[in-house]
Amino acid sequence: MSDIIQLLPDSVANQIAAGEVIQRPASVIKELVENAVDAEAATINVLVVDAGRTSIQVVDDGKGMSPTDARLSFERHATSKIRKADDLFALCTMGFRGEALASIAAVAQVELSTRMQQSELGTHLTISGSRFMGQEPCSCPVGSNFKVDNLFYNVPARRKFLKSNATELNNIITAFQRIALVYPHIHFTFHSNGVETYNLRPAPLRQRIVDIFGKRINQDLLQVQVDTTICKISGFVGKPESARKKGVHQYFFVNGRYMKHAYFSKAVASAFERLVPTGEQVPYFIYFEVPSGDIDVNIHPTKTEIKFENEQAIWQILQAAVREAVGMFSQIPSLDFNPGTQPDIPVYDPAKSTRQPSLQYDANYNPFKDTKAKSHETAVPRDWEKLFEGMNRQPENPQSLFDDEPSAASADVAVHEHSPLHYQYKGQYIMTAVKSGLMVIDQHRAHERILFEQYLRQFSEHNGPSQQLLFPEEVHLQPAQDVILENLLPQLAAIGFQLSRHDNGVYVVSAIPDGLQGLSINDLILDMVDSYDGHELSSIDEVHRHLATKLSQQAAIPYGQVLGNDEMENLINSLFACSNVNYSPVGKTVFAIISQANIDQILS
Repeated sequence: MSDIIQLLPDSVANQIAAGEVIQRPASVIKELVENAVDAEAATINVLVVDAGRTSIQVVDDGKGMSPTDARLSFERHATSKIRKADDLFALCTMGFRGEALASIAAVAQVELSTRMQQSELGTHLTISGSRFMGQEPCSCPVGSNFKVDNLFYNVPARRKFLKSNATELNNIITAFQRIALVYPHIHFTFHSNGVETYNLRPAPLRQRIVDIFGKRINQDLLQVQVDTTICKISGFVGKPESARKKGVHQYFFVNGRYMKHAYFSKAVASAFERLVPTGEQVPYFIYFEVPSGDIDVNIHPTKTEIKFENEQAIWQILQAAVREAVGMFSQIPSLDFNPGTQPDIPVYDPAKSTRQPSLQYDANYNPFKDTKAKSHETAVPRDWEKLFEGMNRQPENPQSLFDDEPSAASADVAVHEHSPLHYQYKGQYIMTAVKSGLMVIDQHRAHERILFEQYLRQFSEHNGPSQQLLFPEEVHLQPAQDVILENLLPQLAAIGFQLSRHDNGVYVVSAIPDGLQGLSINDLILDMVDSYDGHELSSIDEVHRHLATKLSQQAAIPYGQVLGNDEMENLINSLFACSNVNYSPVGKTVFAIISQANIDQILS
C-alpha cells in the first residue's frame, strides 16, 4: 500500500491559515495597523475603497524594513516580536505569531514599499496569492506602505459571502476605533472612497474618546482610577443616566490590547445595579495593566479572548473601582453660581436710620363670632330612593353579554361583539366585555400593531404624510452610524421624513411623519440606526419591516397614558381591522380573553 500522507504546498497552507486570521476586510485593517503600531509609528493613515473589497492601504512613518526583512516578512511564522517560547509570557507588542502578512498575501494582491531611516533607497515588493512577483529598489519615505487589492480574489466562496459595503465598512471602522482608543498619542487618519472620515490628532485619552464618539459623550464620563499590586485599572465609565438598550460603547483593554470579557462586564453591570433600568447598559472604556506573565493572549487567532491568572481578584477590584467612581459622582452637591437668580441683599450701613416695619390688622375681627345662622345642606338627595329602583328586578337574559362556552383568543373575535363601554386598568390594559367573556388588551402592543401595518402601507405606497417642523433639528452621527443612515434615507423619505446631509455626520431634519409629534427625533433616529448595527437585511421588504417595527415601538401609546372611552373604542376598532391582531410586531401577545366559565369559577 502506497503512502498517502504528504505535506501541503505553502500556498495551500497559507490559505487554510488565512481562513482563521483573515475573516473579512476588517481583519486586514487590524493586522496592518497593529504592525504599524509595533513599528513605533507616529502617524498612521488608513485608506479603503469599496469597504475594502477593491483596495486597502495602510501607510505609516515607523521604522520600516530592510529589503531582506521585507521579503522574509511574508513567510509563515516569520516574526521580529519573539525569539523563544518564553517570550509569549512577556509580550510587549500587538503581533507575535508571524501569520498575518502570510495570510493576507495568500488571499489578495499585495504591494509593499518600505524604507529604513538609515537607507537612501527603499524596496518595492509585489506578491499575488502567495506567489512572489518581484522586488526592486524604489524611492519612498521612511516607514511602510502596504496596499492590499482584490481581497479574496482567489477564494470566490469567501468573497461571495462578504456582507454589504455598509456592513463591512462598519466592521472596519469598529476595528480602527479599537486601536485608536489604545494609542491616543498616535495620529490616525481614515479615508473611505477618498472622503476623510477620521482625523485623530494626538490628545489625552478623554479627548480621544470625544474625537471618536462625539462631544455628547464627554458629559457622561466618570473617571475610574485604582492601583493595586495585582493590577492597575484606569479609564472611564458612563453616568447612570447615559444607559441605553442598544448602541452602547463598551471597551476593555489589557496592556494596550482590546479584549472581550463577559465576566468583567458583569462586574461593571453589578456596580450599576438598581441605578439603571433592567435591560439597559452604560458605556465604559476601561484599561487594565497587569504583569505580562499573569495573562495568556495566545488562545484565539483574533487575540480578543484573554485568560487572567487572578481573574476573581481583578473582578472584585474592578467592581469596587466602578462603584467608587459612581459614588463620588452621586455625592457631589450641585451648586448654582449664577448670581442672576439670587435675591438682592442690601449691605448694612450704620449711618442710615432704620425704620421699624409696621403691621396693620383689624383688632375687632373674631372668626368665631358670627351672628348669621348658617344653613347646612346635606349631600344626600331627598329622593335617594329612586337611585335603587329596579335593583330587585332580574334581567330577562342574564347571559346577554357572556357565553358559557369559552372561545380561543384569536382573530375571529368580531368587533361588533364587544361592549361599547370599556375600562382602563392601571394605564396599561383595556378591559371590555365580549361574547365569550372578558377581553384584556395591552394598549401599547395594540397600538404598535396598528402603527406597524400603517407604516408598511406607507412604505409600499410611498405617500407617507409629513409634518413640517417649525424649528429643524440637527442629528449628529458617528461615522459608523452615518454609513447606515445614508442607506436608510430612501426608506425614511417614503414614510414622511425629510433629512438633508449638511456635513460629515450632521443631518438636518425638517419634517417628520405625521403622528410622531412630541417624540425626541434625535433619539428616534439614533435608535433606528443602532438597531441596524451588526444586522444584515437581505431584501427591501425586510428593511421596511425592521424600520416599521422601530417606528411603531417609539410612537405607540406609552404605558400610563389615560385614555377616554372614545379613544379606547377607536383603538379596539383599529386593532381588529389589522391583518394580524394576535401579536405585536416583535411577537408579543396583544390581548387575552378570560372566559365566562373561568370568571364563574373564580367567584364561586
